Amino acid sequence: MLTNNLGYPRIGSNRELKKACEQYWSGKTSQQELLQIGKQIRLHNWRLQKDAGIDLIPSNDFSFYDQVLDMSLTVGAIPSQYNKIILNGHNTELDLYFGMARGYQRDELDITALEMTKWFDTNYHYIVPEFYNNQQFSFFSRKIVDEFYEAKQAGILTKPVLIGPVSYLLLGKEKEEGFHRIELLKNLLPVYFEILTELKSNGVEWVQFDEPFLCLDLSEAEQDAYKKVYSEIKRRFPGIHVQVATYFEGLKDQTRLACSLPIDALHIDLSKDPGQLDQVLDILPDQMSLSLGLVDGRNIWKNNFNDSLKQIQHAVDKIGNQRVIMAASCSLLHSPCDLELETNEHILTSEVKQWLAFAKQKIDEIVTLSKLAEGSKDESLKRKLEDNQAAMESRKTSDLIHDKTVKKETKEVQNADFKRNSPFSIRKEKQTELLNLPLFPTTTIGSFPQTSEIRKQRALFKKGSIDIEEYEQALKFETEKTIRWQEEIDLDVLVHGEFERNDMVEYFGEQLNGFVFTKNGWVQSYGSRCVKPPIIYGDVSRSKAMTVKWTQYAQSLTSRLVKGMLTGPVTILQWSFVRDDQPRSVTCNQIALAIREEVKDLEDVGIRIIQIDEPAIREGLPLRKADWQNYLQWAIKAFRVASTGVEDETQIHTHMCYSEFNDIIHNIAEMDADVITIECSRSKMELLDAFTSFEYPQQIGPGVYDIHSPRIPLEAEMVDLLMKAKKVIQPEQLWVNPDCGLKTRNWDETKKALAEMVNAAKSMRLSEVKPMTV
Repeated sequence: MLTNNLGYPRIGSNRELKKACEQYWSGKTSQQELLQIGKQIRLHNWRLQKDAGIDLIPSNDFSFYDQVLDMSLTVGAIPSQYNKIILNGHNTELDLYFGMARGYQRDELDITALEMTKWFDTNYHYIVPEFYNNQQFSFFSRKIVDEFYEAKQAGILTKPVLIGPVSYLLLGKEKEEGFHRIELLKNLLPVYFEILTELKSNGVEWVQFDEPFLCLDLSEAEQDAYKKVYSEIKRRFPGIHVQVATYFEGLKDQTRLACSLPIDALHIDLSKDPGQLDQVLDILPDQMSLSLGLVDGRNIWKNNFNDSLKQIQHAVDKIGNQRVIMAASCSLLHSPCDLELETNEHILTSEVKQWLAFAKQKIDEIVTLSKLAEGSKDESLKRKLEDNQAAMESRKTSDLIHDKTVKKETKEVQNADFKRNSPFSIRKEKQTELLNLPLFPTTTIGSFPQTSEIRKQRALFKKGSIDIEEYEQALKFETEKTIRWQEEIDLDVLVHGEFERNDMVEYFGEQLNGFVFTKNGWVQSYGSRCVKPPIIYGDVSRSKAMTVKWTQYAQSLTSRLVKGMLTGPVTILQWSFVRDDQPRSVTCNQIALAIREEVKDLEDVGIRIIQIDEPAIREGLPLRKADWQNYLQWAIKAFRVASTGVEDETQIHTHMCYSEFNDIIHNIAEMDADVITIECSRSKMELLDAFTSFEYPQQIGPGVYDIHSPRIPLEAEMVDLLMKAKKVIQPEQLWVNPDCGLKTRNWDETKKALAEMVNAAKSMRLSEVKPMTV
């Protein structure tokens, strides 16, 4: 029985890649030093997997920013404006690559970054490929071949990973009208053939093609594309073993299509959809092996060995031991690196830790399951099985997990708990009179730059090196300085800056019951941005106010409105590692009740604008449209439970980013927030297409500049974006704001960009003034 891994975390156990990239971007380290860090991480990952006993070890799963962007560079899908970056002669391919990801603003060039969006239903972001009619492709970057050769030189024969050609095209966007991107397959396939030819000449045996779109709804043309691609690859490269990897959902009605492909192995995600195993086994061709994705690559709970061994045995009984491959459900990119680094009992107790497995431990689980299924009598394996079952039993019966009061309150949520007192039309009148805001009101999404000094103070406080008084004095100083600066540039609705917060989810999880944390449980969100998701292990409740103190303090400093800042229940759920022993909807409602209490406390101390961020609500949509309605029903209910316990005069905002809203715009309106802010700048206001066919009733802030890029936007380009927005949204509905929080930017960029943004809003107000007639 072969063991198979689809991908391994690329950030390094101590976030070495993040630190190296940021040092390079700031000019503090050389490109050669950055490349060396990347090589060290790759070699560490390959050796770790080889030593553990993985047979099919992935290469090309490493990336300096994003694997989809890597594929775009590999096949030469480089929009023409970025070619200017390397025309001057002193920039390299890596500078071009980072310019596409982050934008480029030097050498008299000012180029915006490519659009970024969510990778299916995860919190990972990818750089969206751009496609043009009759676009030509070329074998531009040799990264995939170079890394395969690098591993081979180290004595490790890897399985190169490519995004399959059909999924790669479907991940992108047409930037011209009159064609569908799947039509570009005839131009794209020759580049894949070139890649495979080079890999074959270097001695490749297995190649993994990631085709997650096989788990989505496909048109007839897209289904035909899959048949054409893999038939042609089989015809041209009969000596290469081809594995097609699917994940994040079951194959369902695409089962017959997937099993008809002339490939050597099919990978399926049994963690997400265990029910698909029988459907696949019933029609799997005799020449095809089956990779069983039983170890959950997206969560941190230990695999239940007894349950998995039953599924493995079922597959073996049906197709034989030699055709069964043991694997994780998907790439381990979505898991933290190593549980062994969690040595602080005060952060992660031993009782909870025994229930967990990170990427390194999941590799061991894959190998252990394979050996157990083969009948190994090794005593160490027997002990591992016994320890695994003890952990399963401990988790099932632990008093830490279950809270009868929380369970009762969640069941008792009534319809009245998720409805505002009055419809928006009445609320709007009351809010307009009370808040007295100008046309095109300006605000930010919440956070301001977290400087090294603030992070240092937080670290000193956590270590006990400074006391609470000294720490809070530092926070007060930064908060007041930020309030004064917002007043100076004439922002209309201020925020306190969130200097007391480490992360928009972690901060709340630390104050809610039912959560536990890690010290080194980092996962990549995009580029060098890493997050440390909380672990929801039990029933969730709130013991005390979480944000009132700092919001109230900020409001005491100014006569202007200060916005309360909260993270919504769906986002806290989506961006945490969630317990898998009850429906996600139940956990989400528990969080919603806790946030509802916080909203009411903010209102009680006089905060009249409260933002409940839900950037992950679109991300949580199931991959199949047939499953959408059930999810949207409970997700929107949870938001309304959290947000509707206030008076009409209190204005509720929400924020969403990097999501396509066109197909769920009616559901977004049902959230009944008074104001929604969304990301629109990278897509050049394309997201507003949803509002051309749907008359959105509430107010909206289409983000007018991209905070994920270091470039500083000009007033004129923000005015241009607002003018586009005004074509589909009434001026009295429009707010002016960045597209996301400013935590990851530096103060120099932030001050310049927000000053330009305020000027843009004032220009828009002047354009609305009607000239007097004589």
